[in-house]
Amino acid sequence: MIEDSIINISDRIILEFLRSIFEQVKEREGSLSAMEAFAVEVIHDLHEPTIREFADFLNISQSNATYKVNSLIKKGYIEKQNSETDRREYHLILSDKYYRYTDQLRTWVEELVRKVEKEFPPEDLKKLETMINQIAEEMI
Repeated sequence: MIEDSIINISDRIILEFLRSIFEQVKEREGSLSAMEAFAVEVIHDLHEPTIREFADFLNISQSNATYKVNSLIKKGYIEKQNSETDRREYHLILSDKYYRYTDQLRTWVEELVRKVEKEFPPEDLKKLETMINQIAEEMI
């Protein structure tokens, strides 16, 4: 069934994501805790949210969100940038340190795509890309 296939792919991506987090999380100054790693991934997936949007998504208080954000800023994984429309509001921007942190998962995905590209003709890959994009749009 297609439902089982989508769940299988999702599970495997989540497992690889969790593996990459736990490989990166170290018990030393400036490293991310598991909860901080999840928080920074939420910020990534929300695409430059405000602190309010971050708090609302996680269903936590703004003060709790601010505490988490300040910890991530102190560790260098995110930065605050003034909103162009309301200078009192800040957007959360991912830092270069974050992108170095996520390179491992991106490398895994790139290797997976190279393997798939060897197995299927270009027209099948184009159709797969279209289907994946449509599925992603439906998830929003």
